[in-house]
Amino acid sequence: MTEAEKREESRDLLDSSHWRPLWQMLNAMDQEIASLYDEAGISGLRTRFVGPLIQLSRHESMTIQELATAVEVTHSAMSQTAAAMRAAGFVDSAEGGDGRTRRIRLSSRGREVLPLLEAEWRATEATVRELEAELPYPLSRVVEDINAALATRSFRQRLADNLAQALDGRLR
Repeated sequence: MTEAEKREESRDLLDSSHWRPLWQMLNAMDQEIASLYDEAGISGLRTRFVGPLIQLSRHESMTIQELATAVEVTHSAMSQTAAAMRAAGFVDSAEGGDGRTRRIRLSSRGREVLPLLEAEWRATEATVRELEAELPYPLSRVVEDINAALATRSFRQRLADNLAQALDGRLR
C-alpha cells in the first residue's frame, strides 16, 4: 500500500466526499450548457427543462407521468419541473384527458426556443461522445460496470451493512 493510500484509509470518512469531484464536474458542465441559454438571451431556461421540452415537441400534449417516463425521472420530480416550466412560460395546460390527469403542451415561447434546444442537445451529445473517446475508460462504461455490481448486491444493502458498522463504531 502506498503512503497516499495509507493516509486516505486512515482519514475520517466524515472528512471526505469520494464522488464530490464527479458531482462538481457534472455541475460545471451543466453550468456551461446553461451559459449558452444566457448568451442567447433566454431567461428562465434551466438545463433540466430541455429533455422534457423536446419530448413535448414530439407530442401534442403529455401528462406529467408520460413525461416523467419519457425522460426517466420520478413523477414528483417531473411535477416540480413542469410547474417551473409553466412559471417560466415554456409550457401551458392542454385540453384533454379524463379530468383526473392534467396534460401540458409547449407554449408559444417553448416552441420559439425549441430549435436552439434541439441543436444544443445534439451538440452536447456529440461533445460528450467526443470527450469519452479521449478517455481510456469511458464514464458510460463505468456506469454500466457499477450497475452490474449493484445487480449482484444493491446499493441499499451495501449501505445498510456499512451503516450497521458505523453505528457499532467499526467504521470511522
